Amino acid sequence: MNKKRIIILLFLMIGTLLTACGNDPVKDDLQNYVNKQTKPLAKKEKDVINLYESVTGANYTNDNITYNTMVKEVIPKYRDYIAEVESIRPKTKEVRDIHEIYLKAVNLQNSAFIMIVSAIEEQDLNKINEANNKLTEARKIMRDYQNALKELAKKHDLTFEKND
Repeated sequence: MNKKRIIILLFLMIGTLLTACGNDPVKDDLQNYVNKQTKPLAKKEKDVINLYESVTGANYTNDNITYNTMVKEVIPKYRDYIAEVESIRPKTKEVRDIHEIYLKAVNLQNSAFIMIVSAIEEQDLNKINEANNKLTEARKIMRDYQNALKELAKKHDLTFEKND
């Protein structure tokens, strides 16, 4: 009877050791980061960007509407979004490094939004151009973030569904 218990205990210990050896902290952190931390925020960002796009580009009607939408809706909502993004604290260096790229992109985009408001207030076309350049750079940094995320996921044998 004692031998059976010892054998069972031995198998349980070996199983536990094998399971522990198979853990990948970066993989676990990346899964958590994407599925539980950033994915729930995606709709918030999309809603703010849709608000911005509703008064700019082809949808632009006049400075007053753009200005009011930016000041009363886009910038406050984006600031709240950034606060949530900045509260994310990945556990591993690899995921933290990627998150820093994302933070750089969203903060640059926010800076561009603020500059647009300033440009409208001052009726300064040069500031509008500078803000547009910041938005272009923020999109580039966002692509860098997405590529780094895909690379890290591939390195750790992870695949993620694409968000709409």
